[in-house]
Amino acid sequence: MRVLVRCCWGPLPVGGGAGRKPTPRWRALAGLSGSSGGEDGRGARVREKPPWRVLFFGTDWFARETLRALHAARENKEEELIENLEVVTVPSPSPKGLPVKQYAIQSQLPVYEWPDVGSGEYDVGVVASFGRLLSEALILKFPYGILNVHPSCLPRWRGPAPIIHTVLHGDTVTGVTIMQIRPKRFDVGPILKQETVPVPPKGTSKELEALLSSLGASMLISVLKNLPVSLRNGRQQPTEGVTQAPKISAATSYIKWEEQTSEQIFRLYRAVGNIIPLQTLWMGNTIKLLDLIEVNNSILTDPKLTGQAITPGSVIYHKQSQILLVCCKDGWIGVQSVMLKKKLTATDFYNGYLHPWYQKNSQAQPSQCTFQTLRLPPKKKQKKKIVAMQ
Repeated sequence: MRVLVRCCWGPLPVGGGAGRKPTPRWRALAGLSGSSGGEDGRGARVREKPPWRVLFFGTDWFARETLRALHAARENKEEELIENLEVVTVPSPSPKGLPVKQYAIQSQLPVYEWPDVGSGEYDVGVVASFGRLLSEALILKFPYGILNVHPSCLPRWRGPAPIIHTVLHGDTVTGVTIMQIRPKRFDVGPILKQETVPVPPKGTSKELEALLSSLGASMLISVLKNLPVSLRNGRQQPTEGVTQAPKISAATSYIKWEEQTSEQIFRLYRAVGNIIPLQTLWMGNTIKLLDLIEVNNSILTDPKLTGQAITPGSVIYHKQSQILLVCCKDGWIGVQSVMLKKKLTATDFYNGYLHPWYQKNSQAQPSQCTFQTLRLPPKKKQKKKIVAMQ
């Protein structure tokens, strides 16, 4: 797919230019103390040009693409961009480890598990989807600091789930930001490079991740080729337009039939459906909706849908198209399969559950046969313990 890309670079500072030694400006921009210039914090001379020694921090598939690009650059002996590449990831319950660890082992790269970051000497750190706050002491170990490959146009969607929130909120434009890490807070450091791309219509978060991971990896290599200049050209993030992208939870997947429009439900499905199936209640049991589709206009003219009062959550089986039709705030969504004890097609669900219910309740209206919104259980209030003073 061809993607239009627009570059958004900060203005050149007065007196900035290629060929000069690294200046303290990047540390001031990043809110860091400590000296810079010709020496790093350990007193060693700072390299003024590639090849760089890089320590990479990452976990998931988005980060894996960044690591793959760094590894390819290290293997390219003609370009001499990266001399040494080592990897830090986080522990995983899976014996194989996370995608970044798998790639590092396959590529015979040294791997450390957080909080172990090795003991080598590096010029610059790179972070992508790491999810851990890095201390100022750690950042200052790198003469050129630590760069972050973040899949949004900061300051929009700061936090651990920017791609999901981009899809969830129906953004039409997104992008990637290469920024510098600041201690104690996520995604607030100066911007070194930023590019925007259109969000593919009706694309899923997984599809958008693939697009942005490739773009971010390419942008990072571009920054590393001119690292001292990129750092001098860094610009602070705008104070306007800040939004947060918090982690998703199981509750994110709960459909609110009375409150959400069909468009909002489809955005939710495209944003989190491949991670957590959308959930609702059926006769007191949790049911997962696996395959959602838009409802054809010809189906919407069916007298079954137009000839009686329907409430949000009402579920009807449409025999001709073999889908479940569920009413929401402003219309209908189609469901092709569900998970209730086991995976069922819409026809299976009708034969095993809907049809028997209607036979048992022959006088019931469709509005009485409903999916209901799941609610989080109320948090229990902890009783304050009163300690008697002796």
